[in-house]
Amino acid sequence: MQRFLNTNTTHTKTSITVRKYKSQDKLMWDTFVTQAKNATFLFSRDFIAYHKNRFTDYSLLIFKEASLVGVVPANLEGDKLYSHQGLTYGGLVLNGKSKLEDVSDYFTAVLSFLHSEGIDSLLVKSLPTIYHLLPSDELQYLLFIAEAKLVRTDVSSTIELAHALKIKSNRMEGVKKAKKQNLRIIEGVAFDEFWNEILVPNLKERHHTAPVHSLDEIKELNLSFPNSILQFNVYDGNKIVAGATIFETKNVAHVQYISANADKQTLGSLDFLFEYFIKNRFADKKYFDFGTSNENLGKNVNKGLQYWKECFGARSIVHNTYEVKTSNYSKLKDVFI
Repeated sequence: MQRFLNTNTTHTKTSITVRKYKSQDKLMWDTFVTQAKNATFLFSRDFIAYHKNRFTDYSLLIFKEASLVGVVPANLEGDKLYSHQGLTYGGLVLNGKSKLEDVSDYFTAVLSFLHSEGIDSLLVKSLPTIYHLLPSDELQYLLFIAEAKLVRTDVSSTIELAHALKIKSNRMEGVKKAKKQNLRIIEGVAFDEFWNEILVPNLKERHHTAPVHSLDEIKELNLSFPNSILQFNVYDGNKIVAGATIFETKNVAHVQYISANADKQTLGSLDFLFEYFIKNRFADKKYFDFGTSNENLGKNVNKGLQYWKECFGARSIVHNTYEVKTSNYSKLKDVFI
């Protein structure tokens, strides 16, 4: 089904069309995402598809006349649309030409379409601004106008590498320990060792949980995105003692997984690895992002983990999640005066 919105502008009358994603749209979708001003590889169809059996895909395409001007990665659960429960973030993906009034038209059309489909509300976990290639906070403003509710906030720890703070001495002591022990960092595709010997056992023992991505899933994703999903393992001799999985985008090196064995304090394995990331391997990025330290649906912060990240000079940014009633599309009609 398609939904049309006629919008009167100063010069022309334009038709905005919204419809659901179809498999034959893959090339068009992926091409748009690679050229968008506020997208990462997580919005590619191959990444979205890795967990297709867990979610009911309800992604949307937005057209202005015959041109694709926006996409929304999304899944449906009951009468709520999420952008996207299987992704770290979501929202309205836009091209660089989109101006505020354009985005207002697009978002109005999306909400109107969802309302006509009997979907009660849209939940969006906003893409943090560190990932924007151009300023792209239009949706943040329009959510305010549409009276969206802030339903969750997570705190992520981030370093702006051009203005990085000095790493604290307690972390550098760990680096010295690691060098004294002759620890080695190896970048490659040894996901098996990290998952089976470090990550999975630690998460099971400490948190009674498992990684979001299974070993098979992360290996499949690495094959699809070999330059974006990177594995770094730390070895004491031939024994793996720590590791981290990095999701690399144009502006950001983001830590997806981090874990070490019980000797991490004695060996300084994680201090050694992250000092290498910050000062060497990812020093040319705009941002190094450790990820969140939240628990209990964002309402608590793991104090020790947050302190460890901040000792490297990381400071806080937020990931906000909003819920907006689709019936509120009418509130957007009088934005421009």
